[in-house]
Amino acid sequence: MAIWILLGIIVILVIAVIAMYNGLVSSRIRVDNAWSQIDVQLQRRFDLIPNFVETVKGYASHEKETFEKITNLRTSWASANTVTEKANLDNQLSDALKTIMAVSENYPDLKANQNFSELSEELRNTENKISFSRQFYNDTVTRYNEKLQVFPSNIIAGMFNFTPRDLFKTENDEVRKNVKVDFGNE
Repeated sequence: MAIWILLGIIVILVIAVIAMYNGLVSSRIRVDNAWSQIDVQLQRRFDLIPNFVETVKGYASHEKETFEKITNLRTSWASANTVTEKANLDNQLSDALKTIMAVSENYPDLKANQNFSELSEELRNTENKISFSRQFYNDTVTRYNEKLQVFPSNIIAGMFNFTPRDLFKTENDEVRKNVKVDFGNE
């Protein structure tokens, strides 16, 4: 009788370990999927940017520094490897795009341009999708990281080398501030 009880306990423990391991793997896969959704939306934005910049250039040629910054950020994206690096580039790019949008308010002909209007709308929609994707990613990462820390799944996570993931966050206090636009003469 004692052997059956011991065997039952062992079977229950093995099933619990398997369930926790599978839960951690599923969570890690959801994190990877959530990141790929951000990556898809960011790539979409990067694909829209050259057309947008070219449309605005004809009207706001004095914003050359902003255009160059956008081009450099777009190029830097390819070499960024970590979530933190990509989040930082994304925040800088969002700032530059906000500046262009704010500058466009000073050019009625530009605002009336159909191509500009369509690209602006697509960028706004993409920014909204990026925002939702970031939120989903951070929620997913938080749930995953929580599983890595709570007992008893933290034991299984340690045994199988599950590592925490970084949240997609703003590293720079400057990006939290409102964009300053100066229409002074150059």
